[in-house]
Amino acid sequence: MTETQDTAAGSPAGSPSRRALIGWGGAGLALGAVAAGGAVAATRAGDDVDPAAAEAGGAVAFHGAHQAGIATPVQDRLHFAAFDVKTDDRAEFVRMLKDWTAAARRMTAGHAVGEGAYGGLAEAPPDDTGEALGLKPSRLTLTIGFGPSLFERFDLAGKRPEALVDLPKFPGDNLDRTRTGGDLCIQACADDPQVAVHAIRNLARIGFGKVAIRWSQLGFGKTSSTTPDAQTPRNLMGFKDGTRNIAGTETDRLKKFVWVGDGDGGSDESWMTGGSYLVARRIRMNIETWDRTSLQEQEDVFGRDKGEGAPVGRAKEHDKPFLKAMKPDAHVRLAHPDSNNGITILRRGYSFTDGTDGLGRLDAGLFFLAYQRDVRKGFIPLQRQLSSKDALNEYIQHVGSAVFAVPPGVRDKDDWWGRTLFSEEA
Repeated sequence: MTETQDTAAGSPAGSPSRRALIGWGGAGLALGAVAAGGAVAATRAGDDVDPAAAEAGGAVAFHGAHQAGIATPVQDRLHFAAFDVKTDDRAEFVRMLKDWTAAARRMTAGHAVGEGAYGGLAEAPPDDTGEALGLKPSRLTLTIGFGPSLFERFDLAGKRPEALVDLPKFPGDNLDRTRTGGDLCIQACADDPQVAVHAIRNLARIGFGKVAIRWSQLGFGKTSSTTPDAQTPRNLMGFKDGTRNIAGTETDRLKKFVWVGDGDGGSDESWMTGGSYLVARRIRMNIETWDRTSLQEQEDVFGRDKGEGAPVGRAKEHDKPFLKAMKPDAHVRLAHPDSNNGITILRRGYSFTDGTDGLGRLDAGLFFLAYQRDVRKGFIPLQRQLSSKDALNEYIQHVGSAVFAVPPGVRDKDDWWGRTLFSEEA
């Protein structure tokens, strides 16, 4: 957990669906906890939206130089899933990526997958699972990433970027292997939780036999914003989080700290130009201990006051912090770019509460998501500093971890996720 930045519609059809013809069917994906949806009216908005369009359940453009879901205004809900690859057939895997792209293109526009959830061949499974029928697009974004282990398959070893390193073990890590790693990931963000869950469920179903979910995480309550002048979100500890996070409108900072450039890596890494690198960490908070900690100590731990969010000795949240006025182990002081040779990452995390741990304690915390141009120059040196010195470590523990190369965006209707990596022509 780091503050660092203070640091076409589906229609009924009487003929067999394409999925039935090529064997996409199979048992539906059994999911765990699914949150109830909100919006109920079915409308389609324009191709892109500004933050105010969230109230109208607008659609976010799927095509672009960069994938949506990174610098896009942060939505309220998350369903994140890491997958293991189950096929050794490169052509079959590429076919799945193309099918995923087609499904993602439709779902982000508020349409059903393929021929829809009903009206097709009665003897075959429908193309869409149906739980998002009647719901708005809800600013759904779908973002794909490729993990280090994927490059051990499909003769991709020579295409693995140098920046896609395995994360080292940091002091205090207590990683659960069942919540760590993955050959690839899908990040689904939306303002309606059911829309996000529907997206992951349908991609997993399309991928049946080719991929399987390794682990997943539901998130609520965004803990960072990429929208200028928006109210800074609060984490489950009650503090404003990510006060100076990179905004989606700060093209210069995005170019410098988030997007992979033309000259990054060798010629075999050019497929990543316009992409980014994602670090995902499941951070458990010791909620019960924190809730019995005095207000003064809580504020000392963060280096900000709990009400306004102002740095120590300042009056307003966005006032420039005077780091030396904070305790040496204050989170903000240690995470600030001035304490880390200018290291800056784009945060996009969410709070989570997954019931209790069997001992009466909440299994709750922060699902940390951070995008950067190079993991070696971003998250790793930053976390090394925080894991060894941060006073916040008394109240948190990193229990899940993964890193992914997030390729550039899908340019147009003929493009597909991963084309720059898997297409020889690219």
